[in-house]
Amino acid sequence: MGISIISAHLFNIPIGVFLVLLNIPFIYLGYKKIGKSFALYSSFGIVVLALMTVAIHPTTAMTTEPILAAMFGGAIVGVGVGLVIRYGGTLDGTETIAILIDKQTPFSVGEAILFMNIFILGASGFVFGWDNAMFSMIAYYVAHKAIDVTVEGLDDSKSVWIVSKEYKIIGAAIQKEFGEKVTYVNGKKVDGMISDGVMLVVITRMQEMRLKALVRKYDQRAFIVINDAHEVIRTKLE
Repeated sequence: MGISIISAHLFNIPIGVFLVLLNIPFIYLGYKKIGKSFALYSSFGIVVLALMTVAIHPTTAMTTEPILAAMFGGAIVGVGVGLVIRYGGTLDGTETIAILIDKQTPFSVGEAILFMNIFILGASGFVFGWDNAMFSMIAYYVAHKAIDVTVEGLDDSKSVWIVSKEYKIIGAAIQKEFGEKVTYVNGKKVDGMISDGVMLVVITRMQEMRLKALVRKYDQRAFIVINDAHEVIRTKLE
């Protein structure tokens, strides 16, 4: 978005055109690294965003006070971006990179976006002036906080216990669908009866609804317990 605004100002071309063109490589990256549905949702969101900038940009601003625009604009942007990310899409190439960073590092999506936009906003200082660039930094800081609050920890881990007679089929399906390892717990005899199979898997918040649907697909009577996992340590075995 930041690069699109700068480019639109320099070349006198609508922001929406740059939004679509500049995001094509990131949509492809999201498709390769995250999945087809992510790329489709992101493409739809970016096209709608581009069209809305064309429709709204010429209208009268709600406020001409820079600090109000930075605070309220940043909050609105953060909530909007957070909702899109939470349900599986993005509106900006930096968000795609931020999601990948979030998966591999301790940094949240909002922190990664804020860090990357510091360089973009620095460049905007040479184009729009340093006062506007500093107001933009305030806006992006507010947006970064709003994103994290809205997403509620995009990749907060969840520990899931599943009890089912179809545990082997469900476990194989989970490994294929999510790429997550499944730990099986041997069932024990209780009053002469053998319990169903028990398995443990760790997933992200975004995967929760898909996991429930997958389990119900193979066993409508499966018993599922989902807890927050505040820290997950994965040990690589050589």
